[in-house]
Amino acid sequence: MIEVTVGRLGRDSSTNSHVVILQERQGRRFLPIWIGQPEAEAIAAHVGGVKRARPLPPDLARSLIVALGGVLRRVQITRVQASTYYAELHLLKADQLITVDARPSDSIAIALRLSAPIFVQESLLTDPEGDDDREPGEPDLTPPPDAEGEQLKEYLQGLRPEDFGKFTL
Repeated sequence: MIEVTVGRLGRDSSTNSHVVILQERQGRRFLPIWIGQPEAEAIAAHVGGVKRARPLPPDLARSLIVALGGVLRRVQITRVQASTYYAELHLLKADQLITVDARPSDSIAIALRLSAPIFVQESLLTDPEGDDDREPGEPDLTPPPDAEGEQLKEYLQGLRPEDFGKFTL
């Protein structure tokens, strides 16, 4: 397991879905996870320091964990199966470790509220410099994960039509 942080939260313009990018704490690898709007709002509200009049579900989960004397030791994103990611909350209560199955988006929002570390199974991380899936000589068409604005524009302008291969209809 590799420790990650929330690197970015945004919207995938091709699918109009929200995506959270988990960034390796001591490296450059990352994991994008597409999430729903309520989960994105819950993460964004905490990161942005927005206080709501009524608690959101992760706020409620935080309150329950604390009120019951538990401690969130860590969140683990363990696997992906049929395009669905799986996560676990690792709670400690009275020296007993309790593992709870949870959605990654909810787990991330709860971990942020309780300042708990987030870990990802190493095989799920993507290396922006990696070329393991490419054939020899095939160009890397993946932009740098932190590319924005002018940097992304320059990257895209540097691509050549032949970099994309031949398309047939």
